[in-house]
Amino acid sequence: MSEPIIALVSVGLISIACQFLAYKIKLPAILPLLIAGIIVGPVTGIIDADLLFGDLLFPIVSLSVAIILFEGSLTLKFNDISGHGSMVRNLCTVGTLITWMIAAPVAHYALGMSWQMAFLFGAIVTVTGPTVIVPMLRTVRPSTKIANILRWEGIIIDPIGALLAVLVFEYIISTQDALSHTLYAFAKTISVGVIVGALSGYLMGIVLRNNWIPHYLVNTAVLTLMLGAFEGSNIIAHESGLLTVTIMGIWLANMKRVEVDDILEFKETLSVLLISGLFILLASRIEWSAMANLGWGSVVVLLFIMFVARPISVFISSLGTNLNWRELALLSWIAPRGIVAAAVSALFALKLEALNYAQVELLVPMVFLVIIATVVIQSLTSVKVAKIFGQRAPAPYGFLIFGGGLFSRLFAKELIAQDIEVRIADTNWESIRLARMDNIPTYYGNPMSEHAERSLDLSLYGTVLVMSPYKQLNPLVSYHFEHELGKGAVLGLSVNEPQKRDSHKVSESYAAKLCLFNEDVTYAKLASYATKGGTIKTTRLSDEFNYEDYEKEYQKRSIRLCAIEPNGKVRMFTSLKNIQPKSDWRIVSLITEDKTADVMQPTFDKNNLPS
Repeated sequence: MSEPIIALVSVGLISIACQFLAYKIKLPAILPLLIAGIIVGPVTGIIDADLLFGDLLFPIVSLSVAIILFEGSLTLKFNDISGHGSMVRNLCTVGTLITWMIAAPVAHYALGMSWQMAFLFGAIVTVTGPTVIVPMLRTVRPSTKIANILRWEGIIIDPIGALLAVLVFEYIISTQDALSHTLYAFAKTISVGVIVGALSGYLMGIVLRNNWIPHYLVNTAVLTLMLGAFEGSNIIAHESGLLTVTIMGIWLANMKRVEVDDILEFKETLSVLLISGLFILLASRIEWSAMANLGWGSVVVLLFIMFVARPISVFISSLGTNLNWRELALLSWIAPRGIVAAAVSALFALKLEALNYAQVELLVPMVFLVIIATVVIQSLTSVKVAKIFGQRAPAPYGFLIFGGGLFSRLFAKELIAQDIEVRIADTNWESIRLARMDNIPTYYGNPMSEHAERSLDLSLYGTVLVMSPYKQLNPLVSYHFEHELGKGAVLGLSVNEPQKRDSHKVSESYAAKLCLFNEDVTYAKLASYATKGGTIKTTRLSDEFNYEDYEKEYQKRSIRLCAIEPNGKVRMFTSLKNIQPKSDWRIVSLITEDKTADVMQPTFDKNNLPS
């Protein structure tokens, strides 16, 4: 592509298309991104990353990787890894050394690599990384314990693996006193990375805590200052920047009274764009001829990395932990290589080529073969493996109900009877006590609290139903969980305020969420019906008794609550859109005692719960 702007826009459009395709087919986005990069690069020659960026390609890659690692480290809360820190520590230290010591000799004997190149290759393929782990976790949905271990490992091991590769590289290019030079480089890199990272994180936390930066400049300031710390660290000690930004992000994430939610949201959006673009650009640089020349020895290396090195490193790292064999099996299977391995291999290959080192041509093709194979194989199989070992969390079809009144308890009991996950949260002990007497799972307290963040597992719940009488707390709960679960995941009861003065009405954005069941269905109305003997009933539709028949039967004395599809997916009735339930669906309704009451019927919600 001769026009750079066309090529850049094309990369952006292709990356978004790949992300959307991955979302629709329920596979990690890395897979279509790699395929797209190969198609636009070596297959068709549409995009030439080296021609497009020239000498700026690897500085751009380096800065992008720094942003991705910083964003990932902002999600690392010490509370999340409570009880499993030793496993993460062992995977990132002992596990890294085991992978390195297995991959290097296999590469030497199977590929005929020199020991120097083999150990450099082994160091590079020790990393996994958030660029591949996080999208895979989103699709696989492992247990919370496994997800946290893999996420922490993927982020922490990137700078460690990069540092190990730097040390091997320094050893290779050292002409005198190679060992002492390498030890000095190791001590310098670690010291600079930790000191600069901790100091930068602390100072940035002080700035954010005291609001010294205007709110509209916070995201931009954090981004630029982080990149400044990254490059400043690299200037002091070669390739210490990745460790610096990782330490900086972890420090900020765990510093008291420092809010990083807005920063994280901005960085997450940026990271998705960068990950997508980088995989396409780096995959477009693959030379198939070089990969084909690797021969069958490359398959041997790949098999040893996936089926020998990883299981051994996981098993030894788990000694002294309480992980069972099924959890260890899934941890052994999920270890795809990502953007850091691609970037570091390409960077060192260029430097070694300039120094006329032999067998450099084997490094990049072999690293990319490992990346492609681990991403493709594990992307396609990890869901099945997680199911086989019973480590896949259920689809989030459940409901978190805020408000434990009588109607909420009746509704929760009926949903539980229909095998739907439900939990009631309330700050009122009497409501929680009554719910527990009905064997309904509960959370006693404020669901927005830090305690709830640690102990209230949201992985089972795709929708929050706000059905409490607390008019001041309901909007806060709504916005909090919409931020946590996404748009359309929070539904509330109408406040029925058409006669209020404009100055006393709720905001339009909040009012749009108050569509649950029907625009006329309020908390007071549901409480009244429930108190007067209303019951909640589930009816299965059939060809003989369809939805029209159901409406005729219950039109005057029911409020439609939700419909359950044959696959277990639940759709809430709302005042937004009318969709006709089909045969074999189950309709859950509140049936009133008064057969003459004219209860306005709700229409059907377009919102599907996340699958």
